[in-house]
Amino acid sequence: MSARPIPPTSALTEPYWDAARRGELALQRCDSCGLRPFPPRAHCPDCGASSLSWAPVSGRGTVHSYTVAHRAPHPVFAAQLPLVVAIVELEEGARMITNLVGCDPAALAVGMAVEARFEPIDDTDMVLPVFTPTS
Repeated sequence: MSARPIPPTSALTEPYWDAARRGELALQRCDSCGLRPFPPRAHCPDCGASSLSWAPVSGRGTVHSYTVAHRAPHPVFAAQLPLVVAIVELEEGARMITNLVGCDPAALAVGMAVEARFEPIDDTDMVLPVFTPTS
């Protein structure tokens, strides 16, 4: 089967992927209003400012919402079933669409505490932030 799809990168998203390669979660922060938007943007979606800085965040948050896929969206994901796709609300306020790993889908709950971890994608230099329940 073909390799797992690699997320597209750009000059705008490269700081996010560079941080993931270092094993840290970094997000933008609006220099004007303090909002932490995700995904990365050229302008703040709240105040419209174009000055956004990158900084590490804690990687801790809670499950805001989730769904469990029992059918693979693409054949390369078949070995990962069931696949948990979630919206995680970070302590810093940003919400991220991500995968939850290392957990029994039947034990998941909205509000569950989670933390980031970083998984290499196949034999590339790409590292994907995912979340797992805190112990």
